[in-house]
Amino acid sequence: MTTKHRIFTTPVANVYPYYIAKAEKKGRTKAEVDAVICWLTGYTPRQLAAVLKKETDFETFFREAPKLNPARKLITGVICGVRIEEIAEPTMREIRYLDKLVD
Repeated sequence: MTTKHRIFTTPVANVYPYYIAKAEKKGRTKAEVDAVICWLTGYTPRQLAAVLKKETDFETFFREAPKLNPARKLITGVICGVRIEEIAEPTMREIRYLDKLVD
């Protein structure tokens, strides 16, 4: 039995403030972060707010995403020292797509 990475069971709401802080440090806004999250996942702003309020974990967040954007597969590069396109685990790859968009 393999153990899930801790980030899979972490509520998106716990990481969300860090996404906002990172974006603001680079001159971006909360609205822009919300827009890229919605672009990536297909959640509406209202659905995103509900997911955050409900403290949905990352695994569920991506599994239940209304419509993952097919263009997300064009996101490439290195995040946390790992090439996104080389990440085999699907949920981790989705999380890293989001990290890259916020970055």
